[in-house]
Amino acid sequence: MRKIISFMHISLDGFVAGPNGEMDWIKVDEEIFDFVGKRISEGDTALYGRVTYQMMENYWPTAADKPTATRHDREHSKWYAKVHKVVLSKTMNDAGLTNTTIIADNLTDRINEIKQQAGNDILLFGSPTATHSLIQLNLIDGYWLFVNPVILGRGIPLFADIKDKIKLNLLTTRQFTCGVTELNYTVDRQ
Repeated sequence: MRKIISFMHISLDGFVAGPNGEMDWIKVDEEIFDFVGKRISEGDTALYGRVTYQMMENYWPTAADKPTATRHDREHSKWYAKVHKVVLSKTMNDAGLTNTTIIADNLTDRINEIKQQAGNDILLFGSPTATHSLIQLNLIDGYWLFVNPVILGRGIPLFADIKDKIKLNLLTTRQFTCGVTELNYTVDRQ
């Protein structure tokens, strides 16, 4: 069965965005882009909430065409074009969307159907609201966290309204030169 892996930048105190959704505190550089690029290139399905999906759609389809496109922009744009996108949204429909599935209801059943299909891990990018919904339904199988060396004090937490404790097993860690630490966990289902 395929797994859903939540890919998220977080602050040291567990926030994924500031109080107004700001993400200007996130550190990324070529070292992180190279590391992440290798991992996500194995993915064939990306999962987004509506807001994150719309941000991605506004940038990635044409990012490689810009004269200032970096190597990362070209590679990620190519990956984004071929990956199947799944969007959690009650307001969108998939009419006219290419290689995109919209899930508006029956979240547990629909996600489990996708998990049963052939393919690689399903990568959940950002999307705190969607992540909160999937956590509450116990549908996330792993967390790939990039802990940024900053304390925000307030904002949008990664883990909110958790009803039952979630046990995790640490798979790997990596320290990047810019101070970001990667923590790769799998959910302990025992």
